[in-house]
Amino acid sequence: MDGRIGRALLAWGLLAVMAVTGCTAQSSAAPERTTPNRPAADPSPAAGGVPDRAAAYRKWGIEPLAAPPGPPTAKPALPGAGAGQVPVISEIPTKEKIVFLTFDDGAEKDPRFLTMMRELGIPFTMFLTDAAIRSDYGYFKPLQALGNGVQNHTLTHPNLRALGPAAQTREICGQQSRLKDHYGTAPRLFRPPYGNWNEATRTAAASCGIEAIVLWRESMQIKNMQYQLPGEKLRPGDIILAHFRGPSELKGTTMTEMTANLLRHIEEQGFTVARLEDYL
Repeated sequence: MDGRIGRALLAWGLLAVMAVTGCTAQSSAAPERTTPNRPAADPSPAAGGVPDRAAAYRKWGIEPLAAPPGPPTAKPALPGAGAGQVPVISEIPTKEKIVFLTFDDGAEKDPRFLTMMRELGIPFTMFLTDAAIRSDYGYFKPLQALGNGVQNHTLTHPNLRALGPAAQTREICGQQSRLKDHYGTAPRLFRPPYGNWNEATRTAAASCGIEAIVLWRESMQIKNMQYQLPGEKLRPGDIILAHFRGPSELKGTTMTEMTANLLRHIEEQGFTVARLEDYL
């Protein structure tokens, strides 16, 4: 009888120790279980973990891009500008094999592009025109929440060279206010429609709080890129232009397919993508 009592007391003691240390069937000490195609060390983004970038690249049929370098401790010096004007740039001074992606206008609002950018984590900058985005301002907010910049591309997408100073100011300042109302902050960067600008544009942009006019070195079409400089190749710091366009403007190609083609060109030339706002 005394032996049974002793064994019972020992069992109760072990249970008490287990309760204190958390060593139960649900404890963190239990072996991690994996789900198909997702290792336990790479939890689901929905659960607050880090997305499986390698799997995402495979899903979209792209070779993985290298991780970009960390943001510079000091932003590169930009070209000079006259008093009351802003600099005009097409590339960022750097020796790193990085390029910068920009998407213009905002006409196409493909939900699969949201998924693609969330899964790949590719940084890019949006230069938005109010006439193109006003039907659905909300579409661009998840993209902004991923850390992608919302910048100015005028209210109505005019050829600014055909407008006088006052009209240019209305187009730029008006879009500053519109974007601040919908996305929380006024843009620092401006891209003139069609890349057309003059000295009045620089003055108007400065008066609206813009810090730089951003042009580009390459433009993405459907499958190929157009290069401005001889050699038809990317160079460190190049800014690349693409658009929020869908099948009707891309001859049946979707925006995600165009973007995948763009990323393939970048990877094949040994470059990766950095965030423009970290350098400007």
